[in-house]
Amino acid sequence: MTASQHGPRAAHLAQLNVATLRHPLDDPRMAPFVELLDPVNAAADGTPGFVWRLVEEGAADATELRPAGEDVIVNMSVWETREALWDFAYRSGHLEVMRRRREWFARHVEAHLVLWWVPAGHLPTVDEALERLADLRAHGPSPRAFTFVSSFTAAEAARYTLLR
Repeated sequence: MTASQHGPRAAHLAQLNVATLRHPLDDPRMAPFVELLDPVNAAADGTPGFVWRLVEEGAADATELRPAGEDVIVNMSVWETREALWDFAYRSGHLEVMRRRREWFARHVEAHLVLWWVPAGHLPTVDEALERLADLRAHGPSPRAFTFVSSFTAAEAARYTLLR
């Protein structure tokens, strides 16, 4: 686990994305992706608004964790705001990975990214994240599990939770 020392907020935005590998990570066709892991993760760690990201114990990333299947890698992180995550994902060196994802990952038919609000200081578990993804896939976007396109505020998520 890596974490920043950025100031606290009442709620933080958690995200999980899953990607189905076209080839094993040690396959030469995956080398460009593997070479981008350290610099992209370092960039995330230093981005304003970054709070935490999932890493395997004793490793620099989570690529060997396979809770969603042997050929599926997971990426999970927590951010102070939706905007901070958006800026990292789409306005940084991470965008290069996004542009080349079809070289390394199969196209997903169902949702592969889920966002949800967590109390500041809460670090979500992989099981929690996979349950949110399953909820999004089964029921579509809601304040409990959503996407960038169908987004909800932390206040909407809090009201939704109170009504349940």
